[in-house]
Amino acid sequence: MARCFVTRRLPGPALARLRAEHETEVWPERMPPARDQLLARTAEAEGLISLLTDAVDAELIAAAPHLRAISNYAVGTDNVDLEAAAARGIPVGNTPDVLTDATADLAFALLLAAARRLPEAAEAVRSGDWVTWEPARHLGASVRGATLGIVGLGRIGRAVAQRARGFDMEVLATGSSTTAGLSLEALLERSDFVSLHCPLTPATRHLIDSAALGAMRPTAILINTARGPIVDQVALRRALEDGMIAGAALDVTDPEPLPADDPLLAAPNLIVTPHIGSATTTARERMAELAVENLLAGLAGRPMPHQVT
Repeated sequence: MARCFVTRRLPGPALARLRAEHETEVWPERMPPARDQLLARTAEAEGLISLLTDAVDAELIAAAPHLRAISNYAVGTDNVDLEAAAARGIPVGNTPDVLTDATADLAFALLLAAARRLPEAAEAVRSGDWVTWEPARHLGASVRGATLGIVGLGRIGRAVAQRARGFDMEVLATGSSTTAGLSLEALLERSDFVSLHCPLTPATRHLIDSAALGAMRPTAILINTARGPIVDQVALRRALEDGMIAGAALDVTDPEPLPADDPLLAAPNLIVTPHIGSATTTARERMAELAVENLLAGLAGRPMPHQVT
């Protein structure tokens, strides 16, 4: 029986399977463990289920001499030092596929909400500013027949493209066979909506900077359900304030959570949601199942069902 640490309570019954086989400690608080607590709780652990809020870096891995398996409750692994884990021979697992549809649904929901200015219209009702039917009030952008540029045509990007075709949208993608390796600049210049689905890497950090925003149409809307640091938020705020683009909808920010006094939140035509891309009961419970399956396999010396290479 191995000692395991899970950095947050997970939905569904999956953790019961882990407890049945191994000594399992689950962090009980709503907030993630602070750095000192994370180091202390993993110091004697052999198995770790981490969340994207946990920095499983080289320091933590070095301070956990018994650690034999890491299972990340997320598709991305940018919070895990994969090189440090590999140097120790520690397998790392993730939870792909099961949140694809949930995240794609949210990306398209944000696209529609930003296009039709739904938060602004809903607030008008609540504030008593709905006085009559007005022909020139709350005018938004048409979605049907518009051009959607997808940056990162992986599982989620392809699922968003599938939804877009139901609206007869023209779909462009960076580096895809369907667009003959379209460059980012060309995609930005041609798109009415730009949706980000690339992983966070050194090459994609601040991929959407002032130059990229300047290449977009002034009527275009940016959607980000990938990772916050892909967008330079200072440049985004200026672009929204100056009318360089028509709007933005973000499910991810840098940092997370975004402070309530962050200047970005004062920018016009902006929607921000609290990283809820995978927040359906079905997706989150299945993510827990995969995370546990990965950890059980890693602790047993078997290949993880979803092992990151």
